[in-house]
Amino acid sequence: MKIDRRQLALPVLALGLMSVVPAFAGADEDAIAKNVEAFRAAQAAGNAEGIAPLCAEELSYSHSSGAVDDKAALLAGVKNAKYKWTSLEYKNPTIRVVGPAAIVRFNFVGEQEFTDGKKTPQNLHILMNWQKQGSDWKLLSRSATKL
Repeated sequence: MKIDRRQLALPVLALGLMSVVPAFAGADEDAIAKNVEAFRAAQAAGNAEGIAPLCAEELSYSHSSGAVDDKAALLAGVKNAKYKWTSLEYKNPTIRVVGPAAIVRFNFVGEQEFTDGKKTPQNLHILMNWQKQGSDWKLLSRSATKL
């Protein structure tokens, strides 16, 4: 059997593309990880202006209480919060990129201190869905479950 260059071209191209795809996934995972950390830092600081550019206009943000906010309600809630975070960690995050979407999961552990001095611990499991919009990753949805 005689093989010419044209017959080798497709397998060689396929092998070359297989080595490029993980590089893109890694860059996307890095960008998402940076956005998740930026979201956590802004959330911990009560900084709605830091959260706003990370969220899609179509945001659906579910709290562990069952309440659901859109982007405007989330930002208003952060601005008008009657508590501050004394600690807030996103533990054991995982990021899975699936085309133009990403699934992010982590344990949300922190403590809120209310204006009356009452402190409330938080221990939740979070699911975030990020969507690539243009060249940016935006938080499209978030859901919380009490642990």
